[in-house]
Amino acid sequence: MTDSGIFVYVSNAGSREISVMRLDAENGDLTQVQNVSVTGKVMPMAVSPDRRYLYAVLRTEPYSVASFAVDQLSGKLTHLANTQMPESMPYICTDRTGRFLLGVVNPERKEKEPRSGQILVSPIGSQGIVQPPHQIVRTEPQTHGILPDPSNRYVFVTSLDWDLILRQIFDADTGRFSPNPLPPVRIKPKAGPRHFVFHPNNRFLYLINELDGTVYTFAYDISAGALNELQTISALPPDFGDQKALASDLHITPDGRFLYASERASSTLAIFKVDLVNGILTLVGNIPTEKAPRGFNIDPYGRYLLTVGRHSHSMTSYSINRETGNLTKLKQYGMGKDPNWIEIVRLR
Repeated sequence: MTDSGIFVYVSNAGSREISVMRLDAENGDLTQVQNVSVTGKVMPMAVSPDRRYLYAVLRTEPYSVASFAVDQLSGKLTHLANTQMPESMPYICTDRTGRFLLGVVNPERKEKEPRSGQILVSPIGSQGIVQPPHQIVRTEPQTHGILPDPSNRYVFVTSLDWDLILRQIFDADTGRFSPNPLPPVRIKPKAGPRHFVFHPNNRFLYLINELDGTVYTFAYDISAGALNELQTISALPPDFGDQKALASDLHITPDGRFLYASERASSTLAIFKVDLVNGILTLVGNIPTEKAPRGFNIDPYGRYLLTVGRHSHSMTSYSINRETGNLTKLKQYGMGKDPNWIEIVRLR
């Protein structure tokens, strides 16, 4: 396989820059392409479905989303605009059409006011620039993840504080949420639902819980936006002890055969095999990785996994065994300060 069109984008919050690297599909080597300075603490990112634009959240005042054009040959970013947002956002994505940016908002808590969360929708202009929000919906507190389902008819949101998966009905024509959402799905108290992914076959959803380090498997009914819990399994290593869990992220290989989860307190990655018939996970093992691995990702071919450490300020690349899911360490790369989010994009 020869493919020089795979690019890696890493947000470095502390040094306020986005690193752009080229990934060699043959051997997993990474080559520096560009460092892009930004005006704030850059954290979550999202790529448009057509891969022409990248969006990055700046989580320092004035809170904003930076829009970038992606050069389709070099992978380099060109800054287009910063769009002010009402508060800090820990997660963004686009809807399936790429016409709207969806985000979760965690407003600063005012004295004597109850804590709350918000979700918002911002139109994306024809030139790829995010516009100010045209809808903001108040929700349960500490919203932490948001994704549209594969049909683009439903949008799911996690509330970490209230242990809920919220289910919004989404109109992709207007880019607005219905005033009558579906009932939320309850998670075990104090589990702390955080990030989630849909299986490539659209029949399952996997959720990682920050506070108890578990991963939930749900059967997903795409016709009704319905979730049915099938399994709860721990992502914590066997020697975790009585530490406080800080599970953070999860991703699934493009073929749907393996799921990976990161945990910051132990600085480990959990490896799960996925049963393609019933969606059930089997733990393959846990491996040590970068210190405080808030974010990681998998390349579009499912051959490599890259993870960054917020406290180690570096990134490690692994090759994925296509039969077992096991990870083999390849190389470690120095990054900017506090790297925390990775997007990997195939441009050609």
